[in-house]
Amino acid sequence: MIDVSVSYNKYKFLGNEFLTWLWFIIENEEINLKDHEHVVLEIGNKIVCERASGDDSVENITIKGDDAGLEEGKLALKKGAVVTEISVVYKSGEHQWKFTIKGESLNLSNLKTPETESLKKKDEYEGAILEKYYLYNKIVDFIDKIYKKFVEIRLSKKWDEETLINITDWIKS
Repeated sequence: MIDVSVSYNKYKFLGNEFLTWLWFIIENEEINLKDHEHVVLEIGNKIVCERASGDDSVENITIKGDDAGLEEGKLALKKGAVVTEISVVYKSGEHQWKFTIKGESLNLSNLKTPETESLKKKDEYEGAILEKYYLYNKIVDFIDKIYKKFVEIRLSKKWDEETLINITDWIKS
């Protein structure tokens, strides 16, 4: 049996590739998942890129702010960096979620769900808890589905023949 830390270090690149692919998809293609309503994804207010140098040093590039341009991030990608953290805005109908995904673990942080009604009576707590659970679960379910789609593409011939070429062209543009 493989040690968890060995496995973690061996495959953590997949999360970073996923976030780089996700950025590409958000900017260039429409997100369309089976059994999932049409959603709109946007880049949020933070992207962190990381580039490893040959001498065991690591360069981190953080782009942060509501009006920040993403040119530095794309320049970092040109130099061989990958996305290690990205903030995303997920819109479905009139509702909006904001959250951050970390590449090495696919952990979600800073999750902000759509506003819910304020409680007026004590007996409304159970419904409010269930509503919040639904709103959180919707994002977790979405991340699971889009990561599954990424893995399917990553393991197919389409990755080398089409997707990787398109991502490279997008980075160079």
